[in-house]
Amino acid sequence: MCKINYFRVRVVQIFFINRKLQSYTLFKLFTMPTVHTTYLGDLRTEAVHLQSGTTIITDAPTDNNGKGEAFSPTDLVAAALGSCMMTIMGIVARRDEIDLKGSQMEITKGMSAEPPRKIAKVEVKLSMLTGTELSDAEKAKLERAAHTCPVALSLHPDIEQAITFEWKVG
Repeated sequence: MCKINYFRVRVVQIFFINRKLQSYTLFKLFTMPTVHTTYLGDLRTEAVHLQSGTTIITDAPTDNNGKGEAFSPTDLVAAALGSCMMTIMGIVARRDEIDLKGSQMEITKGMSAEPPRKIAKVEVKLSMLTGTELSDAEKAKLERAAHTCPVALSLHPDIEQAITFEWKVG
């Protein structure tokens, strides 16, 4: 697979007034795209993560004219929410030397019954497994981290996020 560099450089003229007019050239580097997606036909796409080369196939769900043979795009939104929550909790846990390995979650996505078709609710049930008993303050800190993950903060406020935590020592 050929990797494409998508760096673009734009020259911006900035003028500073400091006793006399001076012109400075600023090269602004734009970030590289994250994903390249191709429509494969038959309501299916292939998305390639450009940094790693990992591929995800999406398929329209059976209730929306698809085959349902892969994640739907809205399934990926729901999965992104859960994965983001667990990742942010993992960052906090690592910093605080808390082991969350083996923790799991179940994610249920609900679509709106009325048009337009959109995600109405995402339920995330996190089963948190720790090596030792955590204090209420430690649990609250990790739960707060989950609720403030970038995906949770990016979702439209009309999407209900029903998040529950179950804590176990294993």
